[in-house]
Amino acid sequence: MNTLIGSGVLALAARGDDTWFNNPAIQRKLGPATLETFQMLGVSGALTIILGMLLGLALVSTGKRGQHANRAVYEVLSQIVNLGRSMPFIILMVALIPFTRMLVGTSLGWGAACVPLTIGAIPFYARLVETAINDVDHGKVEAALMMGASGRQITWGVLVREALPTLIQSATVTLITLLGYTAMAGTVGGGGLGDLAIQYGYRQNASDVMVLVVVLIVLVVAVIQVCGDMLSRLVDHR
Repeated sequence: MNTLIGSGVLALAARGDDTWFNNPAIQRKLGPATLETFQMLGVSGALTIILGMLLGLALVSTGKRGQHANRAVYEVLSQIVNLGRSMPFIILMVALIPFTRMLVGTSLGWGAACVPLTIGAIPFYARLVETAINDVDHGKVEAALMMGASGRQITWGVLVREALPTLIQSATVTLITLLGYTAMAGTVGGGGLGDLAIQYGYRQNASDVMVLVVVLIVLVVAVIQVCGDMLSRLVDHR
């Protein structure tokens, strides 16, 4: 990535013209493209964390040590998660075009891109949730049961509470992964910074657009990671 940024800067210097802020693509498209990326990330990220959490808890609950252990149900859920995680995102986007059109009325734009983004990321986060909660000391669950805690209290008051720092770190990783997915969504009309980089940076050979998009994505990743680390430390009571 550093090589890409460096080569872009050198290319601009070699051209000898001042196009960094005078480029019409940057002046007219950069703001809307950035907003679309944040919209995709916000909507799909929120849905992924909520639905992925529920799916992950279902995996834990029906697993071997779960409160409602059911091998058949667990295997079905686990295979669905494995299938979702193994599907390359760009292929998933194309495969879901008919479903996306049926759901939102179009396959273009940031709103349509949220459908495959969410569907593609839910299995990823669900498996991270399962791993995080399974790492909670089972002795704390047994102690809660001896004190008469209900199933809901054990799930949210013990398992989720104890695993919360790891769950936040997992959500941070998932959001960063989703940001990469939003860039790929631009290749098939999903909008956002990915579409700007493809349409103007790559196809029109505008190095300034490409470098600026890369720098923005790197900065957003850094902000997400810092915020995730801070929040994880804040809720860590161990």
